[in-house]
Amino acid sequence: MRGPMGAVIGRYPPSDGSARMGSIIRHNRKCRDLVFLVIFIAFWVAMIVNSSFGFNQGNPSRLTYGLDYKGNVCGDKHAKPGLKELELKYWLNPNQVYLSGLKDNQFKLANARSICLLDCPIPYEDSLSWVCDYPDGDIRLSMDDWIDRNYDYYEFLTPELRNTSLQLQGPCYPVIFPSINVYWTCQFIARPSNVSLTHWQQMGGVKINEDIIIDKSIRKAINSRSSVLKRYMADIGKAWPVLIVCGGILPLFLSVIWLLLIRHFVAAMPWITVGLFDILMIAVTMFFYLKAGWIGNDSISPIIGEHDPYIRIIGRELHHLRAVAVIMTSIMVVSVLTSIAIVRRILMATSVLKVAAKVIGEAQALIIFPVIPYTILAIFYMFWFSAAFYLFSAGQVVQNDCNLNCCAYDLVSKRVNCDRCCGYSIHYTPHIGVAILFHLFGGYWATQFFIACSSTVIAGAVASYYWARGETSPEIPFLPVFASMKRLARYNLGSVALGSLIVSFVESIRFMLESIRRRLKVAGTTPDNWFGKAVYHTSRFFLRCIEWTIKSVNRNAYIMIAITGKSFCKASAIATDLIISNILRIGKVNVIGDIILFLGKLCVSLSTALFAFLMLDTHKYKSGHNKITSPLFPVLVCWALGYVVATLFFAVVEMSIDTIILSFCQDSEEHQGTAQYAPPLLIETLNDQNEMQRLTQGPQSNSSDV
Repeated sequence: MRGPMGAVIGRYPPSDGSARMGSIIRHNRKCRDLVFLVIFIAFWVAMIVNSSFGFNQGNPSRLTYGLDYKGNVCGDKHAKPGLKELELKYWLNPNQVYLSGLKDNQFKLANARSICLLDCPIPYEDSLSWVCDYPDGDIRLSMDDWIDRNYDYYEFLTPELRNTSLQLQGPCYPVIFPSINVYWTCQFIARPSNVSLTHWQQMGGVKINEDIIIDKSIRKAINSRSSVLKRYMADIGKAWPVLIVCGGILPLFLSVIWLLLIRHFVAAMPWITVGLFDILMIAVTMFFYLKAGWIGNDSISPIIGEHDPYIRIIGRELHHLRAVAVIMTSIMVVSVLTSIAIVRRILMATSVLKVAAKVIGEAQALIIFPVIPYTILAIFYMFWFSAAFYLFSAGQVVQNDCNLNCCAYDLVSKRVNCDRCCGYSIHYTPHIGVAILFHLFGGYWATQFFIACSSTVIAGAVASYYWARGETSPEIPFLPVFASMKRLARYNLGSVALGSLIVSFVESIRFMLESIRRRLKVAGTTPDNWFGKAVYHTSRFFLRCIEWTIKSVNRNAYIMIAITGKSFCKASAIATDLIISNILRIGKVNVIGDIILFLGKLCVSLSTALFAFLMLDTHKYKSGHNKITSPLFPVLVCWALGYVVATLFFAVVEMSIDTIILSFCQDSEEHQGTAQYAPPLLIETLNDQNEMQRLTQGPQSNSSDV
């Protein structure tokens, strides 16, 4: 049974006449849920070890550039030979590329002989051009001279080497097909040069297959799921200035501005928020349409650098953008219609936001406080993203095991080598996948932990204000925010770790079930009968409901932790009991206020996404080394970071409202329906006597009056 809350945290005597407590929210506290704090610390140690593995094994260049036949990453200046600025992967033997595209052939493109070049070669108009292997052995050329000669030293070859070259065994290979730079890979165009092909045949070269399969084979490799995922991760790394500006600095300023506007223009902010949300949703959706090529001629292209305008290549990234554009259209329509539907409720949201505005006005340190968790999260994300790039690129470069004919001339051993001529691939062991999942879970848990800490500190500061009747008292610390931070750090970090772990665990289960659902959908094993479909969709709905309920209970549990100092489970029980017994009093007001705050967070995050689109649309990110394959992932990451930052700052208003309402209900329950500790500022805000009576007495009194 709960005791009087005023006796716990107030400076006034409780209604039952028990002894007065000597201070505000400074009753006999002790450390709670220490086991989970130890688990959280151990998890951080494991995160550091896990990240160290990534830094040791990974190489982010692998996310962008391919491997040559020696296992070197293109563009690696430390490779032998040095491949600085030689970033484009080029397959020398067109017949091997052709064989890799045949369905019944076991030859794989990864075993085709490839080297790294500065640019993609094209056939000459009047003669046969050659691309030769890296100079070595008797070929006395430096890498710079080899590049200056357009990779051609055929004239220096002995008759023996010329003969092996005509057999497509090297060291020189003819340039029969034009090629174009697609994602730092030379994509063959299945239109052979007639002049080059004629010269090749006149010289006695072996037959070269001219089928379109030679085009499809490379395109299939470029558009594989693993290659696309690597490019998406590389896009995030290349767009790091965009992440800092649009994912970090911009949402910081927008959130602070929103809090200041709530403080001074609270009556207009719900209307501004709803209108701005609709405008931003439409604007972001239109940008997706632009990049998907459905509006204008600014669609993304996989081709890097200048090229023939008649050559059109479509990558998987464009299909992903179009799918997101369709999803955004559906969300936009639903959002706009929903915002129109809640227009009538905006006045109620204005009333509840006035409560938070009054609290922020009295405890102005609340506006500045989120900068502290924001700074901690910013440092954490810099470490987390860096480790993520290395983990995603971790793996061992090993030579493939193939028993096929991939013979090629070795300039060092001076013979045709058919023994170890297989290509190289990056071998990913299962523990790398586990390390990546562990890293993702750790990032989500840490984010939830810092948000929970911020919410608990704000709740403690606001509770100090409420239970002191909103007065400026010497018993209230000069900076209640820092006093609340001290209580959190000393007593309640374990409880916060437990709450954030529960949210992360439930979200992880939902993510895994969603992944299984998608795999079943792709495999075509989803239930066909109506009962199976009903169970299938109902389970998804209930899982969403459980996730929402846990997040809601957690938020109110943090409030009771800040007020009572109880453990997480006891605080959750108190909060749940209090909410259930007063659900008709607080539900309508609190839900509308939460909707407006949610729309405000989306306004900030959508603004960051819009500015990210604008920054990524500049020349810097559309050409050269910094060209991104698609704006999709950088924009989504900016949106997510913007939402996290907005959550930190909007928690000032959100937790103020929830803390005031929970304290108000507890106060009313202790004092027979009359809130004695409610500060004058709260009463002034809720100046409508009917609304005040409804909040205090509940709907039963209203029905009795009728």
